[in-house]
Amino acid sequence: MRWKPVRLIPDDTKYPFMRLSRFGFFVSGILCALSIALFVVKGLNYGIDFKGGTEMQMRSQQTVHLDALRTTLNNIGVGKVDLQQMGTGNDVLIKVASQAGDQDGQLTQKKVLEALGPGFEKRSANSVGGTVSSEYTQNATGAVMLSILFVLFYLWVRFEWQFAVGAVLSLLHDTTLSIGLFSLIGLEFNLSIVAAILTIIGYSLNDTVVVFDRIREFLRRYKLMGLADLIDFSINSVLPRTILTSLATLMALLALYLFGGDVIHGFSFAMIWGVVVGTYSSIFIASPVLILLGTKREVSARDAKRVKRGG
Repeated sequence: MRWKPVRLIPDDTKYPFMRLSRFGFFVSGILCALSIALFVVKGLNYGIDFKGGTEMQMRSQQTVHLDALRTTLNNIGVGKVDLQQMGTGNDVLIKVASQAGDQDGQLTQKKVLEALGPGFEKRSANSVGGTVSSEYTQNATGAVMLSILFVLFYLWVRFEWQFAVGAVLSLLHDTTLSIGLFSLIGLEFNLSIVAAILTIIGYSLNDTVVVFDRIREFLRRYKLMGLADLIDFSINSVLPRTILTSLATLMALLALYLFGGDVIHGFSFAMIWGVVVGTYSSIFIASPVLILLGTKREVSARDAKRVKRGG
């Protein structure tokens, strides 16, 4: 008896993606506008990497009860304290924002240690000053923008400028929606989230290049096929690969989110969102841009018609 492979997506799908892209543009435009508005009005929940502060990892001789510990630390005069339970329950991560007159965080650490008492052991401590956090902000912004510029140059050289514009708009779309979601849910924005955004850009780019490679291949093979039909044909031909890759990636990320602990919750959540929105944008944002801008084939055909009418 021969086993037949399980196929989540048939090989001969004929989904009209370009017909649906108008709706996708409309929805994405509204969501991007809302994301920008959220960022301007509400802003991001910056971690101590960006706004400065003190981070201490403590180990207790007994299981840590966060509610009681939070009540204790919120009454020692250091402002709002964020707590994250780690490991088996005996470790806790304590984060305190920068305090006036305590640039190196030593006074804050002393107050926290006195409040916790001898039942806690300091495992590590890290203080980030305002100058360092400002540098982190500039470097993080520069890293994201530089990565997008490199993508623009790479695709311009490898494909055509229309493909480069489509890919960059797709990456800007993914980044904008990610920032909007982080602002909406109040996810702590730290260096791990910046790393997640850069990874999202790489994942989305990979997905987009796969689709663009197939489009370029079919542009050479089917010279008389309309561009919208050709793009639909190209996306459908790589759809099984795209869906299976995304599902496999999501399964790994979901395991990290559920069992990886609090320290990587933000990173894994950002990556889960990035895989979903990156797959969407490679189909409904990057590819339809080629219809709006045309390709070298369409531009040449329009020029030929103009010459013929002029003659």
